[in-house]
Amino acid sequence: MLTVGDKFPAFNLSAVPGGPEGLKGDFVQITDESDKGKWKVVFFWPLDFTFVCPTEIVAFGKLAGEFKDRDAVVYGVSIDSAFVHLNWRLNHAELKNLEIPMLSDIKRELIESCGVMAEQAGAALRATFIVDPQGVIRHVSVNDLSVGRNPQEILRILDGLQSDELCPCNWKKGDAFIKA
Repeated sequence: MLTVGDKFPAFNLSAVPGGPEGLKGDFVQITDESDKGKWKVVFFWPLDFTFVCPTEIVAFGKLAGEFKDRDAVVYGVSIDSAFVHLNWRLNHAELKNLEIPMLSDIKRELIESCGVMAEQAGAALRATFIVDPQGVIRHVSVNDLSVGRNPQEILRILDGLQSDELCPCNWKKGDAFIKA
C-alpha cells in the first residue's frame, strides 16, 4: 500500500460530476492533472448500493464546501461503473444532492496502484488519501469493509497539514500549536 511521502499515482477515470450536473447523465473524465495545484482528498469505498458506503459518501459531500474553503477537492472512488454511480445518485435520496464527483475505477487500476484492494471482496478497502498540491501523499488511513470513517477527522487532519506547524493530539483549527 502507498504511504506518506509516496507520489500519488497517475489516473484517468470516468466520473459522475458532483452537484446538479451529476444528475444529467453526462460523465466527465477526472485525472491526476484535474484541479492542479489543489489539495486532494481521495477516498475509496467498496461498492455502490451497499449499507455503510452511502453514510460516508453523504458525510464527505456535506463537507464539500469546507474542503473547498481549504483549496481542496474531494474525489470518491469505487469499482462500480459511472452508469452504476449515476443510477445510485438518481435513486438514493441522500445522494441526489451530492456535491462531490463519484469516480469509476471499473478496471481497478487506481485501487491496485494505491494497494487498497480487499482481495477476497474484489473491491476497495475504505481507504483515504490526502494528497498535497505537488501530488505527494501526506496522510493515509484505511478501515476494514465493515467500519465507516469520519470525514470530519479528515478535514481536521487537512487543517493540520496545511498549517505546516506541530499539532498536538485532538488539535483543531484555531487551537494553539506546539512550540518546539
